[in-house]
Amino acid sequence: MGLKPGRAYTKVTGPAYVRKEYMGGVPGSKITIFDMGNLSKEFPISLSLVAKEACQIRHNALEAARILANRYLGKNVGRNNFYLKIRVHPHHVLKENKIASGAGADRVSSGMRHAFGKPISSAARVKPGQKLMSVSVEGDNFGEAKEVLRRAGYKFPTPCRVVIDKGEEFVAV
Repeated sequence: MGLKPGRAYTKVTGPAYVRKEYMGGVPGSKITIFDMGNLSKEFPISLSLVAKEACQIRHNALEAARILANRYLGKNVGRNNFYLKIRVHPHHVLKENKIASGAGADRVSSGMRHAFGKPISSAARVKPGQKLMSVSVEGDNFGEAKEVLRRAGYKFPTPCRVVIDKGEEFVAV
């Protein structure tokens, strides 16, 4: 069975469910790499993608944005000319109460009786103004970094904006 649409898990409701030692088992996260590019070089310009609203971002959306950003920067800027960091981690476990459908489902399922749900996925809880991902580049690659953050923002369920963290003096806006 496929995933439910992202809108089913976007809103932040209830307390965070993060204590994995009390859970029977949690599905693994698709995103495992959070730092890409040239990790040792110090870049003069740093930009970040900032969330405008509170939401939950599922691990597969984070992985989709990471793949897009890494591939775009690798092709257009070069493997050693950027540093990309994903700043949020999917700690919150999402639960789902499976409901049977089809013929005879009323005799099989229990509806909302004991409807705690089973863990199905994980998500990162994001607050307004929180940085989602950051890119550091040289001065001549500023446009590419801004473009990749704009494109990565489309993968997230919240409106985002790009802010300059470091190196405004090197940027001719």
